[in-house]
Amino acid sequence: MSELSFEQMLDESFKTIRNGEVVEGTVIDVKDDEIILNIGYKADGILTKNEYSNDSSVDLRTIAQPGDKMEVKILKVNDGEGQVLLTYKRLAAEKGNKRIEEAFENHEVLTAKVAQVLNGGLSVVVEEARVFIPASLVSDAYEKDLTKYADQEIEFVITEFNPRRRRIIGDRKQLIVAEKAKLQEELFARIQVGDVVEGTIKNITDFGAFVDLGGADGLLHISEMSWGRVENPRKVFKVGDPITVLIKDINGDKIALTLKFEDQNPWLNAYDKYAAGNIVEGRVARMTDFGAFVELEPGVDALLHVSQISHDHVEKPSDALSVGQIITAKVVDFNEADKKISLSMKALESAPAEEAYGDEYTDEYTEE
Repeated sequence: MSELSFEQMLDESFKTIRNGEVVEGTVIDVKDDEIILNIGYKADGILTKNEYSNDSSVDLRTIAQPGDKMEVKILKVNDGEGQVLLTYKRLAAEKGNKRIEEAFENHEVLTAKVAQVLNGGLSVVVEEARVFIPASLVSDAYEKDLTKYADQEIEFVITEFNPRRRRIIGDRKQLIVAEKAKLQEELFARIQVGDVVEGTIKNITDFGAFVDLGGADGLLHISEMSWGRVENPRKVFKVGDPITVLIKDINGDKIALTLKFEDQNPWLNAYDKYAAGNIVEGRVARMTDFGAFVELEPGVDALLHVSQISHDHVEKPSDALSVGQIITAKVVDFNEADKKISLSMKALESAPAEEAYGDEYTDEYTEE
């Protein structure tokens, strides 16, 4: 029986390893770009930064210290220079895939950080395993710009798991839809017509504003924004504004809102201000062929008939007045039931002599 050489005996004292094998190693040294491990083999194992993580910003010196134990996978027994190349991220990815598979089968909600914002969606990493969330499944509404999700932790479920084809698809949209449905149900269970609620302006249109009530949106129509007249909602509100509103009506899942609080109704004390005979000031708000509507205060308009503008003949209101003009007039009629007020500017003018004495002058002229 031949004797073994020293080198042969040394080789036999080390375990054998194979590509793809998972081993435990002890950290010998940590450098900026690699970790060196004793894996019980005749050559040390080299774990490069690229094979540790996909995150290029990771600092290996904060990850491992000499003496630490690490589980790694053999990437290549001999790299051509007698070194053993190791990988950590691929082993972690395999474990991540297993974790994702379990979540897929159990319909579990996962939380992970967005690693990349892509043209077609988001890429998130679960234990070094990547999950793609298409743009259409990121939210329940179309979002043109997904960059706001960069580096954010988001929740999602796995809707497709096929690692062989590298198709692992996540869905955030269904979680948002489910959460909104729950909030909507809770909202409708606690609100009723007449309630005063808090909300946030979500969207503004020409006809009104949609208010997020925390579970459902309510419509604040332009006609309900003020006791006065609102010409352009965008000049009154902006998206994101907090707002206190009154629930005017609930019809199915539609909520009508108003800012016309009854205790602020300007007609409550209008009689004291605008009784017949009172002299008032107002702003010409709009004009028609038969007269001008004068805003005495937001929510209280009065009619100045064309015949009451002046003792002089006025063909149409725009010949004597302009929109926005401040005028002084006398209240000649106050109808509280119909919320109608009639004004006269002519009543504050002195009547022309021929009008004041017209009948007498005519009689004298006839007698002659």
